[in-house]
Amino acid sequence: MKKLSLAVAAIALFGFNTTQAQQQENTTTPDFYRWQVRMRAVGVIPAESANIGIIGGDAAISNSYIPELDFTYFFTKNIAAELILGTTKHDVHTTASDISAIGGPTSTDVNLGSVYLLPPTLTLQYHFNAGQAFKPYVGAGVNYTIFYNAEAGTTVKDVKYDNAFGYAFQLGFDYNINDRFFINVDAKKIFLKTDVTVDASNLATGLNIPASVDINPLLLGVGMGYRF
Repeated sequence: MKKLSLAVAAIALFGFNTTQAQQQENTTTPDFYRWQVRMRAVGVIPAESANIGIIGGDAAISNSYIPELDFTYFFTKNIAAELILGTTKHDVHTTASDISAIGGPTSTDVNLGSVYLLPPTLTLQYHFNAGQAFKPYVGAGVNYTIFYNAEAGTTVKDVKYDNAFGYAFQLGFDYNINDRFFINVDAKKIFLKTDVTVDASNLATGLNIPASVDINPLLLGVGMGYRF
């Protein structure tokens, strides 16, 4: 009877230890890593349009290609929040503007130099296929863009951009290489509008040109990620 009791106790202890080991293993699967970090190569493609006062015309903003860093925190195996960090430089000019009032042509491009954008973006995401190698996701959130180091170029005296909030939508997928490393493909659309003031007082005394500019960039990225 004593041997039987010891055997039962041993089996119970083995079962308890096995359950604990399985629970520990489950909490370290990729679906349960709370954090992941990605490094992406991103193309930033503005879909610009503008309402330009006095001289009229439209705006043209160059594409930009940058490295981008992002951090993601998983609240559950499906729901996460992502913060992206990166900065871009864009060349800017107007198109088909009428500067005949100051002796220029009735339809011309006006060089407005360049500007840097710092657009931290926070999105709330839903990740599908938890536990699988291929994990698509969708997300939506907010963006706050800071304009800095604006260079007016050689035509006008100065250009000022107002910092602005915008909305962001995204979709993408992660593809596991192993339980820690993965490949990422991501697309974001940011709806962003800013007010711009062009100081052209070097061309005509007191000339300030206001403009309302929709930038609305598409961000296309591919990179690598790590879970921890």
